[in-house]
Order: sequence, then C-alpha cells, then structure tokens
Amino acid sequence: MRRHRHAKIVATVGPASSSPEMLKALFEAGVDTFRLNFSHGGRDDHARVHAAIRALEREAGCPIGILQDLQGPKIRLGTLRDGGFRLEPGESVRFVLDGQEGDRTAIPLPHPEIFRAVTPGQELLIDDGRVRVRVTGLSSDAIDAEVAIGGAVSNRKGVNLPGTLLEISPLTRKDRDDLAFGLELGVDWVALSFVQTPGDVLEGRGLIGDRAGLMVKIEKPQALDRIGDIIRLSDSVMVARGDLGVEIPPEDVPGRQKELIRACRVAAKPVIVATQMLDSMVAAPTPTRAEASDVATAIFDGADAVMLSAESATGRFPVETVGMMDRIIRRTEAHRLYPSLVAASEPGDEESPPHAVATTASGLAESIRASAIVAFTLSGTTAARSARRRSCVPILAMTPSQTVSRQLCLLWGTQSVRSDDIVSYEEMVDHAAEQAVRHGYATSHQHIVVVAGIPFGRAGSTNNLRVLEIP
Repeated sequence: MRRHRHAKIVATVGPASSSPEMLKALFEAGVDTFRLNFSHGGRDDHARVHAAIRALEREAGCPIGILQDLQGPKIRLGTLRDGGFRLEPGESVRFVLDGQEGDRTAIPLPHPEIFRAVTPGQELLIDDGRVRVRVTGLSSDAIDAEVAIGGAVSNRKGVNLPGTLLEISPLTRKDRDDLAFGLELGVDWVALSFVQTPGDVLEGRGLIGDRAGLMVKIEKPQALDRIGDIIRLSDSVMVARGDLGVEIPPEDVPGRQKELIRACRVAAKPVIVATQMLDSMVAAPTPTRAEASDVATAIFDGADAVMLSAESATGRFPVETVGMMDRIIRRTEAHRLYPSLVAASEPGDEESPPHAVATTASGLAESIRASAIVAFTLSGTTAARSARRRSCVPILAMTPSQTVSRQLCLLWGTQSVRSDDIVSYEEMVDHAAEQAVRHGYATSHQHIVVVAGIPFGRAGSTNNLRVLEIP
C-alpha cells in the first residue's frame, strides 16, 4: 500500500488495538510499523498480535514492520508503610538497601548499583521528577538526603538519577528471555532501553546478531555523551523524549531532538521521535494545537518516523489518532516551507563513494523530475543512503530479504518490495522499470533513476546509478 507521505507512523499495540479487526483498521488509517511493548502484556498476547499482523501483511500484499520494545531495567522504590506518604521540602529522609514496609527514616531502594554510584550533592528524582531529593551523606547500605521538592511517594515509584552512570546492564533476565522469544517469533526490530554506553549496544548486538535490526532508545543523558559511537553501532534510534525529559531539563529536549535527528541523517540510520505526541487523544477525539505542532516539528526536522504510545495502546480513539497523525504529516510535507526547512538541517556530503553515489542519484532525480528512485538493496543501506538527502522523489526499494523489506517500513520516503535476486545488469534495468510501473510510481515515457551496488549480492556497495525512460 503506497502512502502519499514520506515520514512513517509507528503505533503501539495494547488492549485498545490488539484485535485483528483493529489492527487492520489502524494499518488502513496509516500505520507502517507496529510496536509490541514488552513492559506490558504476556507473551501469549504478543504472539497473537504478531500472528495477526503477519496475516494482515499477507492480506494487504505489502510489508508491515514489527518492533519489539524491551522493558529494560527499572529503578524503583520498594514497598512503603500504608502504601505511601508525603514528603515535605527541607525534611531529611533515608534510603536503605534492604527493608520492607519502609517509612521516611528507611525508604527501601533495592538497587545496590545506586549505592555504589551516587555521591553527595547529586539528586534522586522520584515519580518522573515530581519529588526530588538531594544526597547529603551515604554508606554502603544507606543514603541520607534532603527533600528539595516535596510530594507524595508510594509503592514501586520510579527513581531517576540524572548525570549518574550506573553499572547496570541494559538487559535484565526478563529482557533476555523476552528477546529470545521475540527473535523466535520473527520481529523486525528490537528496541534496547536504558542504553548508557557503546558497550551496552555491543551487548545487545551480541544477542541479536543479524536476526533483527537493533534500535537504541535515547533516554539517558549518559548516552548523549557518546552518541556518535552509539549511533554508529546501532541500526536505528528512538528519541524517547519522556524518560530523557526527566533526566535533562525540559527546555533542552527540543534542541537535543534536532541534534539526534541530524546525527542519524548523517549516519543514514532511521530515527523515530516518540512519547506524548498526541497524548490528549488518549481521551479526546482531537489533539491540542500544541500537539499538532509538536508532530509537525518532528516532520520539519526530517525524522523518519513518529510514534504513538498510549494513544493507540490504551486510548479511546486509536484509529482517529492514527488518521490525525497521517493528516498532520501529509499537510506538513505539503507546506511551502517544508523543502527549505528540511534542507536546512541536511547533513553535508559524505566523503565515501557509496554515500556520494546515492546523494547524486537523489539530486539527479530531482533535476530531471524523475517519478521515482529505484534502489536495489541487500541490507537496506542503499535505500537509507538515498533517503538521507530527503529528496521529494519517492524511493522504491527492491530487496530479496523479507526481513529487510519489513525493516524499511521505518525509512523516510521509502516503499519496499521484496524481489528475487538480481544477477545481471540487464535484469536490473528490466526489473526496475517493471516494478516502477506495477507499483504506480511511473508510466510510459516517464524517467526513473536506478541506484544499486555492483557486483550484486554484496551489501553496502552502492556504486552505480542509471537513468531509465519507461517505454
């Protein structure tokens, strides 16, 4: 199904959207990739959704991406007496490593990695920063602190430590078991939570291999310090603004979002902007004007995809929300300022020949008003290189890999088609023209630009382009 827009839509599946009928309605409304959030739901539930999406894919006759989002480690308080209590500014509290039914003199915090890493003067944020305390003293099993911003605390509330590098793996035992389950199902992408260092990405890569694309969620400020290496080692990036916005000042999030999108474009890696994009539509049939502007900003920045979370997982209006996001994207991309704003953040020319060939193909396609760029790609890299320039000319990606075809459902401006292996140059030319016509990208006497790597079958070797006139 050809979408008449460039940016893609990712939607989270949950109780409001898990039936086959609702999944089909969401796909028809504009979803390109479905997210399975392994922080919620059982494996049987996810398996049923996965099977329903694959059945929908066969019915629709086009690839649909599936993203498995791993929960990652969660830093939480233990249980509190009477379920919780209120902390007042200026009062002293103590966190302890071990304990049950804690009170303000012994709040359970069963995470030894925090006790090893925290230092006096640092802040602990409780419940997404609604309550803040400042460390005044510590020992091996206790942390003394003063309440900076008071409020209610209750059982199992989350704790964030901005600026503190924790010695903790991004993959818990649950994550490892969930990952094995997801890879066995055949998910296309795996999103890794709580990434702090390049080593965390390597740990995930060691388990995932090439069985799925590795997506890194940027939600820790420590990741921003090594973002170049992290992007280089990953296959895709999610700007997880909710958690990131807890640990860095909210006023810094917009600028960081732009930096991350541009860095991913430089690296030719798909980037998703996520969290609270149309949050009011969880309970209302229309978004706020600010939310519509937020989605449009991500599109003007050149993001490959925007994501819905609770809006499609538990909201009252999942189909309407997807339809609204689709309309915002299309209207934004049609705005007269869109080309210049996207071009303003365009990465400079990459010195490598493969990037230069793909960039030239995009510029050439625009110059001759080609109806499409046809990219032959084994790993998806040729298509990604073609997309990084954000040309107005649509990309039709031809790949023999079903997995790659589904992964390309995240890539800006690209429709993917699974095709047989190409073995000769003449066969490539004929196949490109045939598929461009079949999928509605070109008609007789129109031009297409074909970009590929030769010899065929070697991933990443983008080195050839050709202009074809459709007979």
